[in-house]
Amino acid sequence: MRAPDSGVPAMLLEVDRVNESVDDLTAKLRRYNDWFELLAPKDDKDKEKAARRQGAAVHDFRPWSRIYPATGREGYVPVAFVFTGKTAAQRESRMRRLEQAARRHFAGTPHPWAGFTAVDYHQAVPVVVTELERITADPAGAAGRVWRRLGRDEWQKLTEALDNPDGERLYRIEGEQSRRRQAERKAEEREAQRPLCTRCGTKFTDERWQSVIQTSWRSTGDNLCGPCWKEDVDRAEAERAARSEAEEAALREAAEADAKKIRGLFGRRR
Repeated sequence: MRAPDSGVPAMLLEVDRVNESVDDLTAKLRRYNDWFELLAPKDDKDKEKAARRQGAAVHDFRPWSRIYPATGREGYVPVAFVFTGKTAAQRESRMRRLEQAARRHFAGTPHPWAGFTAVDYHQAVPVVVTELERITADPAGAAGRVWRRLGRDEWQKLTEALDNPDGERLYRIEGEQSRRRQAERKAEEREAQRPLCTRCGTKFTDERWQSVIQTSWRSTGDNLCGPCWKEDVDRAEAERAARSEAEEAALREAAEADAKKIRGLFGRRR
């Protein structure tokens, strides 16, 4: 069944008059799943195993991906069950029993990382169910909210039922949130390690902190913030300049004294 103009991908359609056992319906899903897992002729099995870790990339190794157009969603080709006949209660019971029996084929796999609620549907068969009586009673027919995705409780339009809001999109959102939390945690840990000036108590700026880290030798000024360190440097420079000036003045005075002494000696000889 295909309806590309309505945004519906290729679907496998099963019509059930409530005359097959739920075990038979589950077996159909298992056979669909096995066929979706089948390796295409001449494809490299080792490459397929490596690609399996990358989710959707594994589909390139399957024959079904060369027969059916891409669905635009993660997962295998969807399967739709249309039930009809018997009573509404019997049809409802049948859908619930199918949901319980076939869960491993459609439920997907939760991501193993802590904090992720997204589901990996790449190797899952999306299964939607409806009733012919429900379709004919809805003014919009099959375009109405007459489809239920197994694993969900609400009745939706077909495109909504086939969508995976808790799949790849949520995974990207949660991944971004996880990266942001990790960055914030690292920033908090780094901030907790930021040195405080032992003189004024001010936190080091990034520039001052980095300069201390990069210095190959250690000095008593390493525990001072930039302004306090500069104050010490300026004070030390001023003291050095003052000492140098005093030393130069002392040398000049000594030289002048020596010159006067020499002039005095020559004056007495004349």
